[in-house]
Amino acid sequence: MVEVSMMALLSTSQASPGIIVILRVEWIMKFNRVLLNIAVSFILVLPVDSHATNGYAMHGIGMKSKALAGSGSALPQDSMVVAMNPAGLVHVSKRFELGLAVFSPLREYDVSGFPSGAPGSFGLAPRSVESNSNYFLIPDGGYANAIDSQSSWGVAAFGNGGMNTNYPSFNNAFCPPGTLGKGAFCSGNAGIDLKQLFITPTYARKFGILNGSWGISLVAVAQLFEAEGLDAFGDFGFSSSPEDLTGNGADLSTGLGVRIGAMAEFVPGLFGAFSYQPKINMSDFNDYAGLFAGGGNFDIPPNWNLGLAWKINGSSALTFDIQHIRFADVDSVGNSVTQLTQKGNLFGSNDGPGFGWDNMTIYKLGYQWAMQGLPGWTWRVGASHTDQPIPNEEVTLNILAPAVVETHFTAGFTKSMEDNNEFSFSFMYALSKSVKGKNAFDPGQDVEIEMSQYEVELGYSWIF
Repeated sequence: MVEVSMMALLSTSQASPGIIVILRVEWIMKFNRVLLNIAVSFILVLPVDSHATNGYAMHGIGMKSKALAGSGSALPQDSMVVAMNPAGLVHVSKRFELGLAVFSPLREYDVSGFPSGAPGSFGLAPRSVESNSNYFLIPDGGYANAIDSQSSWGVAAFGNGGMNTNYPSFNNAFCPPGTLGKGAFCSGNAGIDLKQLFITPTYARKFGILNGSWGISLVAVAQLFEAEGLDAFGDFGFSSSPEDLTGNGADLSTGLGVRIGAMAEFVPGLFGAFSYQPKINMSDFNDYAGLFAGGGNFDIPPNWNLGLAWKINGSSALTFDIQHIRFADVDSVGNSVTQLTQKGNLFGSNDGPGFGWDNMTIYKLGYQWAMQGLPGWTWRVGASHTDQPIPNEEVTLNILAPAVVETHFTAGFTKSMEDNNEFSFSFMYALSKSVKGKNAFDPGQDVEIEMSQYEVELGYSWIF
């Protein structure tokens, strides 16, 4: 078998460097294909639903991090740490965990002012509309195992992403002639749905100074996207490929990337961590080549995370993380609607419009403690804040993706069982936030988008 010969060659000093390189490349290519097959299978079977909270990134990954408002990259506590910092894996016990979150985003938009009826304008019905489908299930899980006293391997899988909306159809007397005359965009039920699954096999190793470690994850991504109710944009000549604009069911995109990380103990009890994930180039959403800029391109934006953790004593710790996400580096997310309204670039073209999102920097603070008299219980609280990514002039298209929340409050706990396994719980509330601006297709109207969120997650960890 290839695997046997490869391991034999890699373990002997007589092996030819050329053969080793060829076998390494062949193994990586096969491993990549396996990971993508696993990712596609999971995203098609599991309810990996939308979770737009910091833009369309999660506020945290894993129950313990979520209860700390997404902080904790420098305080490794479970296998899910690899999603924030691969280097943390070598500092956790051999374990396996599963979690399931119920996520509830409450989304709506409000239009004031009557359509102008001017040639080339696209007015919206002056009314408030709430999005349906307010509850979503989001699974996550991970595994960590020691290779030896200095290194570990593991894997985490988690759902992420989402610009999910589902606005109901309604009689719309303000629709232009020739359209269906129903719904937010005159084409009946309207909305979009993005589902993402990340699978991150990871290797981490300690190094000899500052109690430090480094780690690297291969990041396999599968994402599904679907849009409906945007036919009028094609009817008005706004799309480079109207047949690939909307109503084509769920389309699949896949890609592979990496995440690297490091952490160290600068002084006793004070830990720092840093990780970086470059942009992940994804295959195109061919069925939506007339919607997303670049013929259906929707890459994963680059991002980095900086974390600090202060172990105050044996029973409490303070955590602080800064996460930066470069949404503007992905044209289909960052390009302004003015690419269409002012420059004439159509949806789906190389310089076509997107959602106009800015980059985001999120500040996260958490605290955890164990109470005397309650053995086995660890309690957590947290808060995070950011500037939401949608400028006022970009609200029109973001009716479909009103990811405007800025402030999260979190809490949770872990209960250790007698067999050293754990039960964990986390809760999140994101304060309501709204953004108001002009209708990009009829500037005499004002459009306001709004969102608030709740989430609870339950999970169990098996420690071996």
